[in-house]
Amino acid sequence: MTRTPRTVSARVRILGAILAVACVGLAIVGSVTFLVQRERVLAEIDDRLTSQIASLQTVAGTNTDSTAPPSDGAPTATENLDIDHYTTVVEYLRVAVARLVPGRNEASVGILDGQARYRPATLSGFDISQDQALIDRVVAETTAAGGAVRGTAVTDQGSLRYIAVPVSMAGDDHQGVYLRAVQLDAELAPVTLSIITYGIAAGIVLAAIGVVGWFVAGRLLSPLRQLRDTADSITLNELGARLPAQGNDDITDLTRTVNSMLDRLEGSVDTQRQLLDDVRHELKTPITIVRGHLELMNPGDPADVRATREIGMAELDRMTRLVDDIDLLAAAEDDQFSMSDVEVEALTDRVSELVSVIPGHDWSVQQVGSARISGDQDRLLQAWLQLADNAAKYTPADSPIEIGSTIVAGEAQLWVRDHGPGIPPAARHRIFRRFDRAHGKRSIGGSGLGLAIVDAITKAHGGRCTVTDTEGGGATFTIHVPIGTTTALPAPVRAGDVVLQREAAE
Repeated sequence: MTRTPRTVSARVRILGAILAVACVGLAIVGSVTFLVQRERVLAEIDDRLTSQIASLQTVAGTNTDSTAPPSDGAPTATENLDIDHYTTVVEYLRVAVARLVPGRNEASVGILDGQARYRPATLSGFDISQDQALIDRVVAETTAAGGAVRGTAVTDQGSLRYIAVPVSMAGDDHQGVYLRAVQLDAELAPVTLSIITYGIAAGIVLAAIGVVGWFVAGRLLSPLRQLRDTADSITLNELGARLPAQGNDDITDLTRTVNSMLDRLEGSVDTQRQLLDDVRHELKTPITIVRGHLELMNPGDPADVRATREIGMAELDRMTRLVDDIDLLAAAEDDQFSMSDVEVEALTDRVSELVSVIPGHDWSVQQVGSARISGDQDRLLQAWLQLADNAAKYTPADSPIEIGSTIVAGEAQLWVRDHGPGIPPAARHRIFRRFDRAHGKRSIGGSGLGLAIVDAITKAHGGRCTVTDTEGGGATFTIHVPIGTTTALPAPVRAGDVVLQREAAE
């Protein structure tokens, strides 16, 4: 069988979906962690900058008393400076720059009239006194704002977070600005390093997930590959392939379901083959008979023509009955029934009326049960009458035949009892097969499908048909049908279902 080529296998699609979900999850976790850590570092930088210049008095004359200590771990010396203790802006800026020593990754400068005038004598951080563009920017911002400003600037030394405080005194024409800046790249370096480490670890985790997922997906899909290979190997001539079912998961349940389907399919095919073989065998005999008589017929002898005609018509009638019975059997096996509530008592009365006209026997009703069953009344009547017809054919003339119905253990039993030769126990396994007879003889008319039809009708009603010995000689055929209504109908049994076992085989 030619298989349609696939661009991407199910194994790859499953693995891709797993990796995509894992990648998205790791990316979300990493991004949230990075953003949270970055905002925390920026908040700490702002707190440090604010705490370092809290002692500076602005041009408006507001005296800010900074009693709060600097943020934890800030490597910066701070000191409260009161502008009222100084007489000039120059003196105040010189002292402020000298005393407020910047820490690592920090810088400060005293700006006087737009030019960098003072820088710390101890340079533990970096120098921004030569960055005139930054100086011009903060001077313009403080002049426009009329007070301290905070901002971020991108310079040749990297991204800087700064705070600028204007300084002025009455009677002094100089305008000063105290500028404090922190290198963001250096402060964020630990966070960046942690994200890089996280990315490497995430990549290793994704690789491990990919390797493990590849083998796990392959193991999970192996039963499906076996199912595909088994389905490819099945033909009408070879239906015996089955899948190993081990475990208790969804794949195992699917395997069991497929095996059950294959069992039913094999049973149905075997049944159809047997039917075709039997039909071929049954039709061969009348065709051979008719052909032989036609070949030997003397067209000039009217008596021979009439005899041949009668033989041909009789054989054609037999073939017609055979075809009708096959059609009836097929309908019974396909569950083409009209289910309704059936009264056992009324059904028994109807059967007794119909069998009473069958000649050659003394018919009697021995027992009548009272219950309601769910079924097709016409089909049940047909099956029961078929048992009565068989009893009339295979028992001596003028022998009594009893019918009756009983209710036992939640089921209705519809039976026919004869006093003929009976059926040997060794033959009871095959009397319900198509075209089979207990004694293997064809002396009795009929297609050989009667009991097969009875068996199919009974199983379609969720019941079974059994045969036992009659006391004193003979056979008793019994149809067992569960008691119930259409609201509680048992599942019908289809012919060829190998899961179910017959209690009385044909």
